[in-house]
Parts: sequence; C-alpha cells; structure tokens
Amino acid sequence: MPGDIALYSAVHDILTHYEVDIEAAVLTKRNSIRMPAKVQYAWPHPSLPILYISTSNGGPKLKSDQNHVTAYSVAADGSLAQHGESKPFARRAVHMCLDPSGRYALNGHNAPTSGITVHCIKPDGSLGDEIVQDATLNYGNYPHQVMVSPSGRTAIIVDRGVAPKADRPELPGALRTFGFVNGKLSTRQVVAPNGGFGFGPRHLDFHPSLPLIYVSDERMNRLHVFRFDGDQLGSEPAYVREMLADPGNVRPRQLGGPIHFHPTKPIVYLANRADYMIDVAGKRVLGGGENNIAVYSVDKNTGEPTLIQNADTHSSHVRTFACDPSGRLLVTASIKRYAVLKGQEVKTIAAALSVFRIRDDGKLEFVRKYDVETSDGQMQYWMGINSIK
Repeated sequence: MPGDIALYSAVHDILTHYEVDIEAAVLTKRNSIRMPAKVQYAWPHPSLPILYISTSNGGPKLKSDQNHVTAYSVAADGSLAQHGESKPFARRAVHMCLDPSGRYALNGHNAPTSGITVHCIKPDGSLGDEIVQDATLNYGNYPHQVMVSPSGRTAIIVDRGVAPKADRPELPGALRTFGFVNGKLSTRQVVAPNGGFGFGPRHLDFHPSLPLIYVSDERMNRLHVFRFDGDQLGSEPAYVREMLADPGNVRPRQLGGPIHFHPTKPIVYLANRADYMIDVAGKRVLGGGENNIAVYSVDKNTGEPTLIQNADTHSSHVRTFACDPSGRLLVTASIKRYAVLKGQEVKTIAAALSVFRIRDDGKLEFVRKYDVETSDGQMQYWMGINSIK
C-alpha cells in the first residue's frame, strides 16, 4: 500500500521523506527536516520505529568540529522527530550500523584517525553513553564501512587503503575483524590478500544463509567473495569477479561503491561510479566511465556470483542505493550535478533518484528518475528505504 514504505534522501543537512508507491514505482515528496549538520549515514533499528543518523560539518578532506549521532522516531506517516539527546564524537563518521540486537550503534571513522565509536542504545531506542574502547586497537589506513556480523559477535572494518600517487606510496587495504562483546571490541583478524596491495575494499554485505561475505573493491573494480564460517574470515577470496561491463577500458576515477543483497532473491547488486572530469573548450565536463548497477546471480549452493547485467543509472556517481523491503524496487542516489558534453553542447545533469523495477530474475528495469536540487557544493550524500508499518 502507498505510505507503507518511506525513502529518506539527505542533501547537506536537509533530510527529505518520500512516500514510495511500490506498484506504480512512484516517489512522492512529503516533508523535510534539518539535521544538526550534514548527513553522513543512517541505519534503522531492527525492531523499533527509529532511525539513527550520523552527521558532521566536515567531509572528505574537510575538518570537522560538529560530529553527532542522533536517534529519530519514525511516525506512522514516515515523518521523523528527534528521540532523546544527540551524542557527540571527536571526528566525522563515514559509516554507521547497529548490531542485530539493536543494543549498540557503531560508527566508523577514517580521518584524521581511523576508529570505531560504540554507543549503547537504551530499551526505548534512545542513545546512551559511549563505550570506551582499547586505545591500542588498529583500525587500518582508511576505513569506509563498519558492520556487525549476523551472530552479533564480530565487528568488521572494511579498510579501503589509499591508492598510490607520484609523491606517496600505496597504503594497503584490508578486512579487519574484532570480537564484539557487550559493546567492547577486541582484535581478531586482519585479512589482506597480497599484503593488502592492490586490494581496496569499500563495502561488504553478508549472504543471508551461506557463510560468505561479498566485498566491493573500490580501487580495483572487482567483487570479492570470502568465506566467513563461525565468524572466521578466509585468508583469500573464494571468488573474484569483474564489476564493469567493459573491464578492459577502465577510466580514471572509476570506483566501486556500495553493495547489497536482494531482500529475498539470490541476487547481489553493486554500484559502479565514475566522476572523472576533463576540459572541453574551457569547461569541466565528465570524461566518461561506467555509472551503473552491476547485477550478479548467486548460486544457491556455492554462493558463486555471475555477472548478468550492468544497468545504467541515468546519473553519475551513485554513492548510495537501496532495495525496498519487499524487493520489488531499487532506487539509486547520485551525489551531485555534473556537466556533460552532448554532441557539441555542454549540459548539466542534476543529482537524481533513479527508480528501477526488479524483475523476477533480479535484473533491473529503469522506470524513471527524479532530479534532486543540489547547489553551492551540496551533495546528496545518503539515501535509504525503510518499512514504516
């Protein structure tokens, strides 16, 4: 029914609620609220109608001195209201999640230092105190995601590392696991194929039934599948697959992005994003590359992925995307407007929400897109879809 599903899109410090009509594949804007600062990421409570949102007045390569995580209650109509006090941290959070029990909120940080911040969640869903962690824990070079395993006993940092430049050697990437008991972290594993060189993981998702995790490699544009049996990671990937439609023609700034399993089907979706800029007649325009969703069918017995589609997002640089909980729609969110060359004319493509139907075989069918206003350097930095009934 229309109104049962809410999409939330964040531009700068404004979070906008859209009602989602699954049957018609239509988004209807309802209301917007201002956050304490720019939205970085958000995560719903597993059982309560509450959305947790991390905000910062900083950003990539920008200093920050206002960093918070805040709980918001979700009303029956999808509108949000602050629930309890915001909780501060010392640096910007790049990603956040809740553990499966809904007792802890974890935020991942990568600048100026790497780390994980853990806050208690009270029985009413409001945020409690921060749990101080062991100062000797090593979180890696440049984490981009923190996740808690389905067992709730392990936290994982997805450490992207940093690509080499002329004046700087490569900083290797890794998957780093930590024991997680009563909100406290302890060191377990560091998995870094080839010492982490040429390994730049950004995000992961868990197979819903097999002991496997699926990892997008931002820097190398590949999908890695690792065994994850008894919360123990395999040291090498069980499968490695290409992400791009044309892997032999990789452009500068071609990046892997977020990854999500379909809610009910053996299908994995992964974002390819490109934002390389070139000069044309004195104007900066996109220089090509792939902006699409890679679709993989997953063998139900082995978990082996097979690339079956690269679906054009009709936008550039999708930073986040989501499936609706029923698994019938997928929506992508591109971060900002870009100039592009159309024939001999330079045109602007707005940031957008692109709506796809999900076919029975898991492939995507583009329906429509909604332009999203971004101005003065603002970005559509996060988007998510939640059930509200």
